[in-house]
Amino acid sequence: MSNHLEFRHYKYFLAVAEDLHFRKAAERLFISQPGLSRQIKQMEDELGIKLFKRHNRKVELTEAGLYLQQELKNNFRQLDDLIHHAKLLNSGINGHLNLGFVGSAMQKVIPDLLMKFRNSHPNITFSLNEIDNNQQVKALIEQEIDIGFVRIERVPKGLEMKPLFKDTFSLVLPKNHPIDETNFKSLLQFKEEPFILFDPTYSESYYEKVMQIFDDSGFAPIVSHSTVNAISIYRLVENNFGVSIVPTTLKEGFNLDVKFIELKKIKQQTTLKIIWNSKNTNPILKNFLDII
Repeated sequence: MSNHLEFRHYKYFLAVAEDLHFRKAAERLFISQPGLSRQIKQMEDELGIKLFKRHNRKVELTEAGLYLQQELKNNFRQLDDLIHHAKLLNSGINGHLNLGFVGSAMQKVIPDLLMKFRNSHPNITFSLNEIDNNQQVKALIEQEIDIGFVRIERVPKGLEMKPLFKDTFSLVLPKNHPIDETNFKSLLQFKEEPFILFDPTYSESYYEKVMQIFDDSGFAPIVSHSTVNAISIYRLVENNFGVSIVPTTLKEGFNLDVKFIELKKIKQQTTLKIIWNSKNTNPILKNFLDII
């Protein structure tokens, strides 16, 4: 920080950068609008940087202002995390991990990892958030979560990724469907049936892999419904709205009137991966990654 700038200057800047309106920001900060304008002007003069473009009543961030906003938000978030971890230590808790995951990861992978980690780190607490792949990537970039469990092929720069578990695919059918493991031959038997699939927003790469299964089977599926939630798929299948294809591990933990046929002869598999932000300062993150 500059010698003549204080923490409040950066707080004021972020408020104006978020609202792009001096009066609204001043009201939120409980200071006068002229006072806020003077503080921002002082900051610009001290840094030698023009942070805002002012056009009558319209306020815009300059390129330098936008960069400063993004970096300050990241640094303030890290500062909040440091204070949070310090408070945990003061309370006798050694740390906290915030996890994001797709539903299939909770069937076995995450519980096994958490039990293993807790054996060596009994005073760690966890937050668990079931969110889709794209939301996890965004949350990791913004450091809202520490770790993500996803089914994607690549991640943006700054994120790290490690494969955890390879899974096969399985057909999901209503319990009363005439086809079962004894008379199942190929997916072509379902050419005229509606399919209920995970929405492409769940993971574009996962969706493409499922589409490859149909391509290799020689037909384009009739997709009647799409969702990002496994239980929604199962409820629709259970009520005879169609059939589905899901990762095989998703057959665990549900008590519904559906049955599964594992697609053992197809080449496609789906890999559950763990991802994290290389800039994450959570001291517990490295310890967790070490057990994988």
